[in-house]
Amino acid sequence: MAEWIDACASDDIDAEDVIRFDHGGRTFAIYRNDADAYFCTDGLCTHENVHLADGLVVENTIECPKHASIFDFTNGEVETPPACENLHTYPTRVEAGRVMVQL
Repeated sequence: MAEWIDACASDDIDAEDVIRFDHGGRTFAIYRNDADAYFCTDGLCTHENVHLADGLVVENTIECPKHASIFDFTNGEVETPPACENLHTYPTRVEAGRVMVQL
């Protein structure tokens, strides 16, 4: 059964930025877009398992730092190859200044 996990403080992530979050032996990426909304995806690019937290966030997208694949982190969809597999996304909410992720 999925549970809500306290991932970080909401102010740990600047607008249009991403941080890495590790839990249960897995890596995730938590994003904050320019509209101050928070999102979570798998933390590794589906192309070559590079950490997305090292990538560039622009509005609702993350660019992989290795081969420049671009994903929409609101739904996980690939926008630019070479990646061809979407990212898994996870429900996210903010409670009392903490970013909670449902895993």
